[in-house]
Amino acid sequence: MENIFVELEAYLSHECLELLQRVGDSAQKRGESAYLVGGLVRDVLLCQSSLDLDIVVEGDAIGLARQIARDRDWTIRTHPRFGTAKLSMKEFGLDIAMARSETYQKPGALPVVKQGAILDDLLRRDFTINAMAARLNPGCFGELLDPYGGQGDLSKRIVRVLHQVSFIDDPTRILRALRYEQRLDFHLERNTEKLIRQDLDNLDAVTGERLWHELELILEEKHPEKAICRADELGVLQKLYPALRGDGWLREKFAQARTGGDGPLSLSGIYLALLAYRVDPEDIPVFISRLKMPGWAARIVRDVPRIRQGMSSLAALEIRPSEIYRRLEHQIPEVIKAAAVAADSLVVRERLELYLNSLRAIKPSLSGDDLQEMGVKPRGELGRILRVLRDARLDHEVTLRVEEEALVRRLLTRV
Repeated sequence: MENIFVELEAYLSHECLELLQRVGDSAQKRGESAYLVGGLVRDVLLCQSSLDLDIVVEGDAIGLARQIARDRDWTIRTHPRFGTAKLSMKEFGLDIAMARSETYQKPGALPVVKQGAILDDLLRRDFTINAMAARLNPGCFGELLDPYGGQGDLSKRIVRVLHQVSFIDDPTRILRALRYEQRLDFHLERNTEKLIRQDLDNLDAVTGERLWHELELILEEKHPEKAICRADELGVLQKLYPALRGDGWLREKFAQARTGGDGPLSLSGIYLALLAYRVDPEDIPVFISRLKMPGWAARIVRDVPRIRQGMSSLAALEIRPSEIYRRLEHQIPEVIKAAAVAADSLVVRERLELYLNSLRAIKPSLSGDDLQEMGVKPRGELGRILRVLRDARLDHEVTLRVEEEALVRRLLTRV
């Protein structure tokens, strides 16, 4: 049996490798077997670093996890119904689960889970390249279990399902297949692509929450447009929502979104806004509902048509910085960035970028407390004068604190 200890040693930190050895030692003493499974095994065989630590135990996974947590004083969260536990530490997290088998009562339904052996657990995985495991027990640490030919598929650079009804059991695997294909620069195995096309309609039975989860994972990829455009090519994207498009425009705009310095903006939020940018405003509520978007995502998508409607006003020949600020201050920054990327007008694009990179950070030197000390009443006048000071700063009418104080005194004489 092949042993991948050398690969694990090369691509894992010393702390991570030591942790896996400790897990194996603890399992051995409990009369159990522990395995490293899934993405990390795949990644080290691809000569890539990874922190995707998933452990499967033939035995009491929660008991083992609690023992490790006590030994290391780590935080633990358990899910007894599924026999899983998550350990949290400063550097990374560790998921420990009992080996289990799954059955599906109907397409798109969550599986019925029961305890099983490691081979049962690997069989329930999505693709052969994710259905490998490495033993962790002493004496056999690093031995590779590859019952479904995952290592061979890695060398062929293909994504292959484990059985013919894989996309019927769990249609969300269709989206994961495209995500892995594009992330790894692989290609779909011929029969797997055929099954995707054949089983597409099963996505209609999947809840919006599960579809959103898969879309969110795609948007968090380094180059999400690759998977989105591939999904469009295979007819998958339209199953998420018919108005979505993955084409040359989207490729270009996603690439542009990664350029320029816009501070701590969420790239996945910008990508979501660009994905929704060409959806008809009247369809936006249906789009949000179809995917059961969480609050942050729904706010971004709802903001897209609002900013599009106001973009023409930003093209005016004469517009002061304070006017730009007022038009954009209540918009989500990620949506503003998406609008700047999508804008056809160079003038509009520059003004959106000006707001993001400069105007939104400009504030008066005087605070509300300062104004009250100068005699401004806390109700009514305070907010108005703060806005006047901010506008004066934006329009370069004042640049120093003393100039702000003089402006406030003039305003107070007019009250």
